[in-house]
This record gives sequence, structure tokens and C-alpha cells, in this order.
Amino acid sequence: MTTLGVIARPDLVEAGPALHKLVAWLKARKVTALLETQTAALAKTRTRVAQAEAADVVARADALVVLGGDGTLLRVSHLLARRNVPVLGVNFGSLGFLTEIALDELYPTLTGLIEGRYEYDERRMLHAVATRSGVAEKADVLNDVVITKAALSRIIELDVFVDGLFVSAFRADGLIVSSPTGSTAYNLAAGGPILHPSLPAIAITPICPHMLTNRPLVVGDKSTIEVRLRPARDVEVHVTFDGQLGFALSGEDSVTVTRSPRSLRLVRAPARDFFAVLRTKLKWGESTTRRR
Repeated sequence: MTTLGVIARPDLVEAGPALHKLVAWLKARKVTALLETQTAALAKTRTRVAQAEAADVVARADALVVLGGDGTLLRVSHLLARRNVPVLGVNFGSLGFLTEIALDELYPTLTGLIEGRYEYDERRMLHAVATRSGVAEKADVLNDVVITKAALSRIIELDVFVDGLFVSAFRADGLIVSSPTGSTAYNLAAGGPILHPSLPAIAITPICPHMLTNRPLVVGDKSTIEVRLRPARDVEVHVTFDGQLGFALSGEDSVTVTRSPRSLRLVRAPARDFFAVLRTKLKWGESTTRRR
């Protein structure tokens, strides 16, 4: 490895000292630190560092370190296009299922990454196509595709098909189509199932459905999921891809979701598995007894 790309959340001022230390640590190991332009401003180092716009950093780096929360890592995943370089997420956010590595774990994990002996997951991605008045908007997503009503809109009606077969008409605030990685994001908050990242599956979860019998559905990731919007007056509907891209829907617009050929190589901290992450992030197994 010769070049390590570094991207931090643009307003993450508290990451400055960590970035300064990281640049020096990489230089001592003869690895070029290529910082995203706004990240370089946060570092405040007197040492001259290589810097570029985010898309250029992603295109040139042999691996990436992302500092921030899951939203920052999702933004980077949309820049990767078809590059499958290792991505190491350092958590400066509030939860961090994707940016799971704590600051004190950064250098042991990074050492393994540089030496080529690191643990990682290949996170499956989804391919989404929103067809609006005959025009297709496309994106690969790591977490989810969300179709939802605007704040002041009424309940929306959506027809859902899997492999061309009609599943149901959902009357709800919206619908989430989630990858296994995204199952611990909005899908989990909406009452959807937690899927292990290795599962070849997609979760379909209604948001606040009008019928209490509407429940999340899990299908294989070789399926084609189509969501058709039923025409309605005075209803504003949007579709978002990973919370990074969004489009308005109307009339009889539709959204199709399939498995993407892409995946994201997400670096894990040594000796930590998916269940350890769940226990840590969701506080499973902790005593509820209040100490005196």
C-alpha cells in the first residue's frame, strides 16, 4: 500500500488532533496520506500534505479511512463507483454500525491494513432505479431505499411486487427496502428485522402501516422488487437512496430494487464480530438495575 485516502465529516472539528497524528504516523511508515480538501483544513498540520477533492481521493487511494458517523461512510460509498478498496470507518458519530472502529482501535487496525493482514466484510449493495415520468434515476445503495410521504401529506398507497408477483397494497407513511447492512438503520427503527450481513436477503418494511397486520417481509436478494405509487391528490412523496440522494415521485411513478453487482469491503476491528457490534451498539445484555 502506497496511498491511504482520508475523509472526515466536514464539520468534525474534534477530529483535528487525530488527523494530525494520523498524517505523522503514516509518514513514518512511508505511506502517503491523501486528505480530502475539507479534511486537510481540519487537520491543521504544519506539514505539507497531499490533498484533493473527495471523488479524486476515492479514485487514487489504495484504501480509505473515514472519520465521522455512518452518514459520512455512506457518502463515501456513493463515490466509490465500482472500486472495491478497503474502507476503515472510525466512529465520531452517535452510534456507528458502519463506522464501528473506536479511536483507540485505529492504529492496531490500520497496521494490519497496511501489512495486508486485516479482517473485513464484503457488504452486499442494492441497485435502485426510480422511474419518474419515464426518466430513470439510478444508484447503488449500501443501506436502503426509502419511499416516504412529506411531513404534511396524508397516508400514501403503494403496490409492491416481487419478481412480478403482486405482494400487497400498503397504506402507510412509507416503505423501506433494506440490505442486510441497512437492516440496523432506519429498518430497525421502523420495527424491521436485523439481518446478518452475510445473508443473501432484502427486507421490505412498511413505515407506520395503516393495517396492523402489515409486517416486514424478507426475500432473497436475487429477487426484483418493484414499488408502484398509486395516484393521489394532495400527497407529496419522495424516494431517497441511503439518505444521500432524493427525488420527488408523483402519478404512477415506480421504484425497482435489485441486488447490485457491487459490494463494499468494510474493515473490521481485530477480534470483533457482528454480534459483538450488536451487543455494544444496542446495549444487549447490560443490567437494567440502577446503581446506588
